[in-house]
Amino acid sequence: MKLRVGYELIYDCLQQTPMILMVNVHYSRASDLVVPDYVTTDPSVPMTAYRDAFGNWCTRIVAPAGQIRIASSAIVRDTGEPDEVIPSATQSQVQDLPEENLVFLLGSRYCETDRLSQIAWNLFERSPTGWGRVQAICDFVHRHIVFGYEHARSTRTAWEAYNERKGVCRDYAHLAIAFCRCMNIPARYCTGYLSDIGIPPPYGPPDFAGWFEAYLGGRWYTFDARNNMPRIGRVLIARGRDAADVAISNTFGPNTLLSFTVHTDEVTEGNCHG
Repeated sequence: MKLRVGYELIYDCLQQTPMILMVNVHYSRASDLVVPDYVTTDPSVPMTAYRDAFGNWCTRIVAPAGQIRIASSAIVRDTGEPDEVIPSATQSQVQDLPEENLVFLLGSRYCETDRLSQIAWNLFERSPTGWGRVQAICDFVHRHIVFGYEHARSTRTAWEAYNERKGVCRDYAHLAIAFCRCMNIPARYCTGYLSDIGIPPPYGPPDFAGWFEAYLGGRWYTFDARNNMPRIGRVLIARGRDAADVAISNTFGPNTLLSFTVHTDEVTEGNCHG
């Protein structure tokens, strides 16, 4: 199966504005790129790129005063298989975890483990360890939060999502991540494209999706508390401690985001050119 993925961002900047963009398909999917996802801008501006501390590919530009269009389109080869479900995956003892995973046990900007620890233990102490516990967390978060785009708020934390009981995909992910960390399961935030393949309509407006990965049985597995079911056509862009680490764009000056569109569509074999 092949997917055409891409986005268009249109900003209006009052002055020259430095930006950091995190919009490229993750390096772990590089071998699946049939048509590369080159970032383009109109007007054209110089770009430099680097990898951040989590290995995500970042692009630096300086947007001129006025409007700038930032866009990309790629074709990605995908297995067409849904997310893995491995109920036998076990939970590691903290002392046995690899050092690079310990940061994903700690509190972070949007995941306040200190405020949620006792709540997590009260809720999940009796659930089976390993996969069963992460699934119990997803089940709870899926039921606890009411989804609605009108509930989106960029500053909402896991603690606030727990108390307000409303939000969007990032809020589901943040609360589930915080609960996992409270239960000594490393968890990290993911952002990327998610297709509607296999899902009956009506579909929500296309957007970048937020989900998370939990470390079980010596490897990372995908979980999605918002949808709470295995999905097809998930294409990773970036991973981090929470949404603060994987912002699609960071802008350093006054600006307005005039337009934001995302697409993730299955393409036929005869229609795989850029």
